[in-house]
Order: sequence, then C-alpha cells, then structure tokens
Amino acid sequence: MSDSDSEVMDEWAEAMAEAGDDAGEEAQAAPLESLQADGSAGDDVNLDVILDIPVTISMEIGRTDINIRNLLQLNQGSVVELDRLAGEPLDVLVNGTLIAHGEVVVVNEKFGIRLTDVISPAERVKNLK
Repeated sequence: MSDSDSEVMDEWAEAMAEAGDDAGEEAQAAPLESLQADGSAGDDVNLDVILDIPVTISMEIGRTDINIRNLLQLNQGSVVELDRLAGEPLDVLVNGTLIAHGEVVVVNEKFGIRLTDVISPAERVKNLK
C-alpha cells in the first residue's frame, strides 16, 4: 500500500470515528490490485458487502455552456443546442463516472437505453486513479 493510500485510509478512519461509528472496525483498503486485466476480480475479493449500496445512474445526451443571462431567458419552448450530433451514442454515467455508451430505445411506452459499448471494470478502476 502506498503512502497516499495510507493517508486516505487514515482520513476515512478519522471520519468514521467522528461520525460516531460504534462498530469499532477500522477501514480496510479495497484490494484494487487484485482486479485482473480481463476485468474479473480475484478469488479473494468478496463483493457481497457492496452489492446493496445504491448508486445514481444517468444518461447524458450532450452538454453546452451558456451564460446566466441566457439561462434566465429560457422558458417553455426554448431550444438549447447541445455539443453532440443527432444519432451519436449517449454516455451512461454512474455517480458521474462514464461506464458505457448506448442508444435510446422504447420499452413498454417508456424510454430505455441499449448499451452498445461497456467500459471494462479494469479501465474504470484505472480512470479513478
């Protein structure tokens, strides 16, 4: 474990102590090094402890920058031009991190997304560092 990893662990431990965590357990470093090149986890990793943690998933069709003057002038019927071309894949983000690209579909009269390209878990971990 590197010095920066150790510092982060110490900060988490302090934060947990300040929050009044009575469990008495010290924070454990996630064994990111055990993630294999093909994206699979090593045999010693138990992901069951995190499987029920809720995350926010969002789809982004594009972005644009506008000044506050134009923002305040928006009303019903206004059109905002985005930075993507029609037909380009959407970005699928989990807690703000890109995990896939996809296309819009309709499922039972509701919008959905069909994933066309999923970023490997190993690449996602690499992007976090």
